[in-house]
Amino acid sequence: MAGSMQAHRKALGVLGLAATLLAGCASSGPPVEPAQIEFTPQPGVTYPVDVSDPIEGFNRAVYKFNARFDQFVFLPVVRGYEFITPVFVQNRVSDFFLNLGEITTFTNSLLQLKGDRAGRAALRFVINTAFGFAGLYDLASARDIERQPEDFGQTLGHWGVGNGPYLVLPILGPSNLRDTGGLITDSVTFSLFVPESIEEELAYKIAMYGLRPIDARHRVAFRYHETGSPFEYDLVRFLYTKKRQLDIRR
Repeated sequence: MAGSMQAHRKALGVLGLAATLLAGCASSGPPVEPAQIEFTPQPGVTYPVDVSDPIEGFNRAVYKFNARFDQFVFLPVVRGYEFITPVFVQNRVSDFFLNLGEITTFTNSLLQLKGDRAGRAALRFVINTAFGFAGLYDLASARDIERQPEDFGQTLGHWGVGNGPYLVLPILGPSNLRDTGGLITDSVTFSLFVPESIEEELAYKIAMYGLRPIDARHRVAFRYHETGSPFEYDLVRFLYTKKRQLDIRR
């Protein structure tokens, strides 16, 4: 019991730190990039923020690219979407895409032998699809059947596969070798559930490759260079790694 409480406190501590550092700040103008200081570890010293990052130079370059892309391309598109789309419609779009995510949760829960979680994902999908106008309404959450997302990166971690080197993916952001492989696998698996005739439809391509990324970015509060820390890269790397550890353990 004591060990469980201690683990719970640690989880809350990490999540609280993440919320403090990564929550987006309301700003009337574009973010100003602070002076970025690279953390230089001393030989033979173990630091709490240590994460395997053998290609750090490349990752930092991608991180800077992502920040610029976010500032000058992605966020302007998201703000335009938020400006022209009523909040009610934004919520329906989010519910629709989150409902599709239950397919990924269902398959990975089965792979982890988590029968209860797989059943929950299936029940959520059926309720929201059948009674929530094809997933436009999250009726399952309104009935206290909450989302418990799973992905193939978590599945690999569940069966003992390590993180591998830290990676910063273009546009997508923080990841690692295991989770990048999991992301690709989940994408391929999801496509198997979609009939080829639908995949070829222009409306499907616009929704999945246009609207879905915009909605995903709309739901993330993080804004580059607004943590107020010159060690933002290191903090994001550490917090991502800790969050994924918690995702796997739950």
